[in-house]
Amino acid sequence: MGGSTMQEKPALGLGSLVSGLREVYGSGRTRELAWRRSQLKGLLRLLTEKEEEIFDALRHDLGKHRSEAFRDEVGVVLKSVKHTLQNLERWAAPEKAPTPLVSFPATALVVPEPLGVVLVFSCWNLPLGLALEPLSGALAAGNAVVVKPSELAPSTAAFLAANIPRYLDSEAVKVVVGAAEVGEKLMEHRWDKVLFTGGARVGRIIMTKAAKHLTPVAFELGSKCPCIVDWIDSKRDSQVAVNRIIGAKWSTCAGQACIAIDYILVEEQFAPILIELLKSTLERFFTKPEDMARILNQRQFDRLGGLLEDHKVSCSIVHGGDMDPKTLSIEPTILLNPPLDSDIMTEEIFGPLLPIITVKKIEDSFGFVNSKPKALAIYAFTTNEALKQRIVKETSSGSVTFNDAIVQYGVDSLPFGGIGQSGFGQYHGKYSFEMFSHKKAVFKRSFLIEFMFRYPPWDDDTKLGMLRHVFRYDYVSLFLALLGLRR
Repeated sequence: MGGSTMQEKPALGLGSLVSGLREVYGSGRTRELAWRRSQLKGLLRLLTEKEEEIFDALRHDLGKHRSEAFRDEVGVVLKSVKHTLQNLERWAAPEKAPTPLVSFPATALVVPEPLGVVLVFSCWNLPLGLALEPLSGALAAGNAVVVKPSELAPSTAAFLAANIPRYLDSEAVKVVVGAAEVGEKLMEHRWDKVLFTGGARVGRIIMTKAAKHLTPVAFELGSKCPCIVDWIDSKRDSQVAVNRIIGAKWSTCAGQACIAIDYILVEEQFAPILIELLKSTLERFFTKPEDMARILNQRQFDRLGGLLEDHKVSCSIVHGGDMDPKTLSIEPTILLNPPLDSDIMTEEIFGPLLPIITVKKIEDSFGFVNSKPKALAIYAFTTNEALKQRIVKETSSGSVTFNDAIVQYGVDSLPFGGIGQSGFGQYHGKYSFEMFSHKKAVFKRSFLIEFMFRYPPWDDDTKLGMLRHVFRYDYVSLFLALLGLRR
């Protein structure tokens, strides 16, 4: 592996690691399209040839079933990298920009160039996908990269540390493993961009350290993602909606996902029907323990248990609630109208607990959602087109998805990212390429035409008049003035 991973005393030698990456980037090889393509193809080989090892690592870290691991991590990244390979030449090509007539003859270009040496912090809930998805964008853009996997998913971190150097350019792509203090040591160095996926508490530490070097950062943070469920007349459509709600709450890392549904808003009259549908479908979907991922660790298990300790909260449980500390598993749990000032309704849940909050009429949900910090995603199940338009217009969030949930994450043509406290910066598909690129403005002029009215000495407003024509795009008046004619 040639020093491409740092597992023993990783804080030592970080300075030489970063300077080595700068030397590689300075050589120019990462800028070449052939190099970028070779790295992306290396990622495809890694995902294909090491699929079983990936499944084993995700099972060990989070208890994910191989089907869930493929759907949410391996498959998503495979599809994304293929999409990038298909479009890379077009994305990397200079774009022509219009030029004002007064500058004729001239050309303007927007030239994407790599940022340099970038740092990616991944999270533990999608420990493979949240490392390789941004890595693919950084490589496509022509950067040298350090990936810092989450130490809370140790098997996946070890897998990445062992295999990325084997499949990618080990001099230009490094994996640094270790605990939180290693991340802090990394942030003592200058980077050309840092992408951090995780919680707000650590995000503040990253941002504070980034300020020392004026390092630009992109944050993908958590939030309480609401799901507005409108009355749906069709029995079939109601069942499809429930299938998708369950998939986006309990089938994705047991709700331990930043874009998982956090709570539901529904009209009082529809709540009993929705709850019964959820209960019956949960029984069909989760017939054995391995159908759902487990909770990450004891600390997260205790945190989730703590959300249910309040008597008023536990009294609101209408389904589930069983917890097994031996297996770190929590039964899918539904709560009806827990107190709005309780922790379960003020903190991001990040687990298999689903509060359902009732409203008199569905439009009341707008005020509820807008009273909270802006979410990473808002979901709504409705066939009412006017309601859809109002949700888009009257709420603010990283994304809005109608009649499904979480799937927007896998749409390569859409940007993924938060707003406000849920994060800033967008990636996926072309947006990943742009996140790790600088759009350099290039303007070329000829010596053919020269206008002296742009220079001193300033006279009796004749030059000012011509400048006014230029900035108003009034070229007819400018032409007449240059000929000594008044318009």
